[in-house]
Amino acid sequence: QVRLVESGGGLVQAGDSLTLSCVVPGLAFSNYVVAWFRQAPGKERTFVGAMRLRDSARLYADSVKGRFTISRDNAKNTLYLQMNNLKVEDTAVYYCAERRDTVIRMDRSTYDYWGQGTQVTVSS
Repeated sequence: QVRLVESGGGLVQAGDSLTLSCVVPGLAFSNYVVAWFRQAPGKERTFVGAMRLRDSARLYADSVKGRFTISRDNAKNTLYLQMNNLKVEDTAVYYCAERRDTVIRMDRSTYDYWGQGTQVTVSS
């Protein structure tokens, strides 16, 4: 059982920045895809962005493109989600997920392992 662990959530104001972390066992040697999703209250879990670990290729949702950046630290087996210029509508529980495949997909049902989530709240 793969265990992904997110951290870094919190309460910030609109316009602030925040960085989330996800520890991914074996990240440094993985060929798979790790993604970030988010789920706002009463809404479905939606795709935020993903990185294919083999070549660090990235894909972002239109709603976060230009504001959010995914990066990695192989030495720490950690994937990051740098979030800039946060908006109230970015408020959600953020999850990282791993897909045991090399193709990046936005469909949450195609991801095999999930973290427990970390809350991000953006106030106006």
